[in-house]
Amino acid sequence: MLIYVALLIVPFLFGLYAQMRVRSAYSKNILIPSRGHITGREAAAAVMESAGIHDVEIVEIEGDLSDHFDPSKKQLALSSPNYRGTSLAALGVAAHEAGHAIQQKQGYAMMNFRQVLVPAMQFAQPVAWGVLSFGIVLASLLGMKAFGLVILQLGVAALAIIALFQFVTLPVEFDASRRAKLQLVNLGIVGQDEMKGVNETLDAAALTYVAAFVATMGNLLYLLMILSGNRRSD
Repeated sequence: MLIYVALLIVPFLFGLYAQMRVRSAYSKNILIPSRGHITGREAAAAVMESAGIHDVEIVEIEGDLSDHFDPSKKQLALSSPNYRGTSLAALGVAAHEAGHAIQQKQGYAMMNFRQVLVPAMQFAQPVAWGVLSFGIVLASLLGMKAFGLVILQLGVAALAIIALFQFVTLPVEFDASRRAKLQLVNLGIVGQDEMKGVNETLDAAALTYVAAFVATMGNLLYLLMILSGNRRSD
C-alpha cells in the first residue's frame, strides 16, 4: 500500500500542486501591466529579431495557456491574452516561446533530440493510456499470463518512451525560460524590478514539466513492480 501511495498518489498530488501553482502565478501576473506596454506579440518578435530570426510566423490562437512553438511549421502560436496583452505574464510566455525559436535556429541539441522522439511519443501516448486505464485489470483477469503479460510489457515500453521524451523536455523548457528572461531585460522590454512577475510565471510553468515526468516515472515503476512480482511468483 505504501509503495502504491509513493509511486502513484504522491506524483498525482504533486501534479495537482504544479497546476494550481501555474494557474495562480499566471492569474496574478496577467493582471500586472508592464511599464513599456509592449504586447506579447511584439515581445516575441523583438526577441526573435535580436537573434536574426525572420522566418517564424507569430499567430494568435484560442485556448487558455495553449501557447507553443511548432518547429516543423516555424510557427509561434500565442493565446489571445498573451498575443494582445501587455502583462508581465504575457511577456514572459511570449518570450519563452521565442526562446524555442532561438533554440531551433542555433541547433540546440536537446531540442533536436526531442523532435526526433516526437513520432515515438505520439505512438506511445495512446498505448500507455490504454494500458493504464484497462490493461492492468485485463492482465489481472488473464492471470498475468500470455496476452496479459504482453499488455503490461507494452505499457512499460510506452511509458519508458514517454519518460525519455519528458526527461529531454526538461532542459529544453528550462533553457527557453533562461533565454526569455535574459532577452526581456537586455532588450529593455521589462525592467529588472518587473522580473519578479516574469520569474513567477515561468518558474511555475516549468514545475508542470517536472510534475509530468515524476508522474510518468511513478506509473512506469508501478508497472515494473507488477511485472517483477509476477516473475517471482512464477
